[in-house]
Amino acid sequence: MSIQQSDVLYTAVATALNGRDGRVATDDGRLDVTVNPPRELGGSGAGTNPEQLFAAGYSACFQGALAVVAREEKADLTGSTVTAKVGLGRNDDGFGLIVEISARIPEVDPDTARSLIERAHEVCPYSRATRGNIGVTLA
Repeated sequence: MSIQQSDVLYTAVATALNGRDGRVATDDGRLDVTVNPPRELGGSGAGTNPEQLFAAGYSACFQGALAVVAREEKADLTGSTVTAKVGLGRNDDGFGLIVEISARIPEVDPDTARSLIERAHEVCPYSRATRGNIGVTLA
């Protein structure tokens, strides 16, 4: 289900200059980074790249969703981490992404951790936005 403009609570604004080999900055100045293709794609690798930025955003958002479902279950997330691995590769349409989300939740048993991760995947805005568009695996 999509949201309407009137339902928007916050809007992030970023502008790129020269695409994958330039600079990206947010309108508030909090993020201002050089972007370069990684060496694996023939670039200098001197700056960050869109896949790293996506991985950072996805992992932070997923951990937020994990906190929401953990509160509902009264599960302890102390010391937990979420890692997103974003792969870029060729597909039938040119290029595509694949994501692996892994979470470490040391204060809960493995079955509870798996349940929390699966529920977080259902409510995370990044997971919802990418569902059916790119492959996402959970670990």
